[in-house]
Amino acid sequence: MGRKYVVLGMPKENPNSAQPILAKEKEQRYTLKDWAPDDRPRERFVNAGREAMSDAELLAILIGQGCRNYTAIDLARELLNQCGQQISQLGQMEIRELQNVKGIGQAKAVCIAAALELGRRRREQPPAEVGPSLNNSSLIYQNYRRHFEDLQHEEFRVVLLNRALRPIADRTIGVGGNHMTVADTGKILREALIHRAASMILMHNHPSGTLKPSDADRALTARIARSSNLIGCKLVDHLIFTNQGYFSFADATEMCLLDL
Repeated sequence: MGRKYVVLGMPKENPNSAQPILAKEKEQRYTLKDWAPDDRPRERFVNAGREAMSDAELLAILIGQGCRNYTAIDLARELLNQCGQQISQLGQMEIRELQNVKGIGQAKAVCIAAALELGRRRREQPPAEVGPSLNNSSLIYQNYRRHFEDLQHEEFRVVLLNRALRPIADRTIGVGGNHMTVADTGKILREALIHRAASMILMHNHPSGTLKPSDADRALTARIARSSNLIGCKLVDHLIFTNQGYFSFADATEMCLLDL
């Protein structure tokens, strides 16, 4: 005997639910591409944010494509009907049970099950260890000197911090020649916004071994300090690394450019 399908339905008021109707095999097929761009699940996820998405819309993204006469949203609503609108119940369904909805083949069922399994593993996984609070230049130097040791060219990095001055990300911003490197202010600010950083530390090396900051180093520090303040991300230090030691703008007795 063939597989017994559940007949699909159309929604009433609940955006996740559907009411049974008879399949109309001769109707013209339509897809989510026929919808207004702002109503398509993927576009809504990007433009409105994940919190604005209904369960059916999120599930439709996993399903990808619908079938004849039914969109991915229709299939998602029917799946949610089968589990009583409970995501936890959906996670307990076997592959073959997911396939009982017409239009959900093995590939779609496996994709849904895999996504739910990832969510389950995320809940069970202990929180990631957070690095030490980088509240002084010596600690910064000890933690990041390995990135610059013995380099024969300049590299520029930014470390992004949370409110407790703990690192949440670090990125290589530019790689240059023997005497200079390019530090893209726009790229630094984009990284800060992406990671919602509260503060940042700049660092680069001088292959020549000199610990004295150049005029270009001072100008760059002042420019990034001013720009980062505009987005609410404070520049707390800028370190220059050499194999012999380091220079910290925050520790320097000269006029502190970080407070501009």
